[in-house]
Amino acid sequence: MGDFGRDMAGRSCFVTGAYGMLGSWLVRALLDAGARVTVLRRDQVSGSALVLDGLEERCTVVRGDLVDAALMDRALGEHEIDSVFHLAAQTIVGTANRSPASTFDANIRGTWTLLEACRHHGVARTVVAASDKAYGPHDELPYREDFALQPRYPYDVSKACTDLIARSYWHTYELPVAVTRFANIYGGGDLNGSRLIPEAVAAVLAGRAPVIRSDGSPERDFLYVEDAVAAYLAIAGALDGDAPARGQAFNAGGDAPHSVAEVVRLVCRVAGSDVEPDIRGAGTPAGEIDRQYVDSTKLREATGWAPAVGLEDGLRRTIDWYRSHPRALSG
Repeated sequence: MGDFGRDMAGRSCFVTGAYGMLGSWLVRALLDAGARVTVLRRDQVSGSALVLDGLEERCTVVRGDLVDAALMDRALGEHEIDSVFHLAAQTIVGTANRSPASTFDANIRGTWTLLEACRHHGVARTVVAASDKAYGPHDELPYREDFALQPRYPYDVSKACTDLIARSYWHTYELPVAVTRFANIYGGGDLNGSRLIPEAVAAVLAGRAPVIRSDGSPERDFLYVEDAVAAYLAIAGALDGDAPARGQAFNAGGDAPHSVAEVVRLVCRVAGSDVEPDIRGAGTPAGEIDRQYVDSTKLREATGWAPAVGLEDGLRRTIDWYRSHPRALSG
């Protein structure tokens, strides 16, 4: 992750979404850098990488819900938080399509509830996770930060709202906040079997054919989780002083799109399996965008960040993680 976390020593950080894949890796990086870390825990969690790898024991745990305004205010105040990483969200596109109201509640109300607490306590640095999905469909690719946000579907809309609300807190209240619009993040610790890479890895390691629910042609940009963590730390550092990151959105991706079929076949090859994907779909699934990838130039120029892990190497590391964590695959 380079030197992007070198200024975290002694800082007091609050991480929402810490029990997710990205959150677990971010917490590890913050702890290793010498930060004091407080995490939000809504439900009983047994399989998360934060628990499996013993990281929770090194954190202060606040139990409750993101939309509880009194809890957020108390958590930031009691733990003297100076850096917030807001990753918590309902992140599954299919769930959002089936349950838009609960998705909007978690992703939109949860964002403003936390930001109000940040404003009240004058938090020095806040990084908020939006998504490249907020851009919606564009004829021109890759996405750049000056593109219009034109989402169509519930998840995408919720992330566009998160994005706009977060940046409004800088322009209106001068809360030092930046927004991330990252590509599809993958790596060890993603326990959601509906996502492409963990589903493919679980299938291959079990000797089954990975299922592709499209025709395999949709293209996505893939960012290895440790590269994503480095980008979060770089953006947080760029919020200090008079840095121009305040009120800004930043893309980060792997620098090239890959088709779903290409990724699944690469998982099979890297895992040493000769199984072929089971292609069950036709075209792009409903509620999803056919082609998406991002231009990371802005973040590179602002911080010096660049992805360090290529797709094949990242998949090898991901497969190794699942092999060493059999409980994660068994659910």
